[in-house]
Amino acid sequence: MTPEELGAARDRVVPDVIAGGLRVLFCGINPSLMTGATGHHFAHPGNRFWPVLHQSGFTPRQLRPMDQAELLRHGLGITNVVARATARADELSAEEFRAGGAVLAAKVEQVRPRWLAVVGVTAYRTAFGRRTARIGPQDHTVGGARVWALPNPSGLNAHWTTRTMAEEYARLRIAVEQDGPATG
Repeated sequence: MTPEELGAARDRVVPDVIAGGLRVLFCGINPSLMTGATGHHFAHPGNRFWPVLHQSGFTPRQLRPMDQAELLRHGLGITNVVARATARADELSAEEFRAGGAVLAAKVEQVRPRWLAVVGVTAYRTAFGRRTARIGPQDHTVGGARVWALPNPSGLNAHWTTRTMAEEYARLRIAVEQDGPATG
């Protein structure tokens, strides 16, 4: 991917991988330029989402960004708090996060996943005004879905290793399984 191709992806919107009645709708912060350029979520080579998703037991094999449509077979989907692609999440304003939170809540209400998993606790705090939120299950719902804040799988997140992220994602998977099968 050339720098020009990546630059041309700035502000692009990548379609959600979504369907009604999902077990979990994973919600990224916003698309990276690589995601904008390829049209595949979590496409940056340093992003650990796909390995973590597999290591936590959500998928039977490690999917690649180009395999994202397979998530629907597992009752999983992907969206973002803010739809536009940027080089870094710190290019987004608090106002964009709040507006994105409102759009996300309406989307969740429409497609009715059982769980909304926001991958990035800071984005979750800003989008939903939950300043003291921590990683893990939350005490409120968004659009009728239970909420779990997960660590951001970006390679820039040095506070979490792939292993420790997979352990936290697995906690969510176990909670989802304890809820029983999806009815959607």
